[in-house]
Amino acid sequence: MKPAIYTILGIFITTVILGWANYESKEHTIAAFGDSLTYGYGDKGEEGYVDDVETVLNDKYESGPVDILNYGIVGQESKGVLQQLKDPEVREEAAEADSIIVFIGTNDLINSNGGDLNPLHEKKIKEGKDEYQRNLKSILKILRDENDKVPIHLIGLYNPYPENLEIEGYIDQWNKLNIEMSDKFAGINYIPLNGVFKDKSKRKYFSDSLHPNEAGYKLISRRILKDSRLFSESL
Repeated sequence: MKPAIYTILGIFITTVILGWANYESKEHTIAAFGDSLTYGYGDKGEEGYVDDVETVLNDKYESGPVDILNYGIVGQESKGVLQQLKDPEVREEAAEADSIIVFIGTNDLINSNGGDLNPLHEKKIKEGKDEYQRNLKSILKILRDENDKVPIHLIGLYNPYPENLEIEGYIDQWNKLNIEMSDKFAGINYIPLNGVFKDKSKRKYFSDSLHPNEAGYKLISRRILKDSRLFSESL
């Protein structure tokens, strides 16, 4: 009887150890939706904040690798994210993700004004904001319906021309809308970016008038890491 007991006990211990090993090695996935700022445009390696966040998390987490699925597309508006979410494969990835990042709206604002921010057209921007609100509400609803347990991190817009107070006013309005949208759904974590580049050298942190360079994206990633509930233990 004793050998049989030892055999059973050995199987039990082995099962527990293997189960724990599988848990320890579980891959954590984050789905990131957005435009060129999520894609990483302006960074020579086109890695942007996504790659830096992924690198920091993999350096800090011991429970398994972290993989960020980058769905950022250069020039994308909020309606483009909605189109992506019609893809069953993308929706499945979002449904299985451990966390979701949504960083969209910059192109909605700029394109609603005619493709640049000079001069500013109040009526056009208002119409663009109304459409953005409808799209963002649909995006967050789809993501929350697909995955009702994990945090969704909604990233606010930043003003690439902080010295322009008129543009600053519109950025504030759109970010206020983002805050209101984040309050409508459970588990939405709003992360403000406006101010990240305040008093920062344009030449040092930007590759052009809008897009950060590697150093600029690192400022964004560190703000996300700092303000995200999921990543609070990573720094």
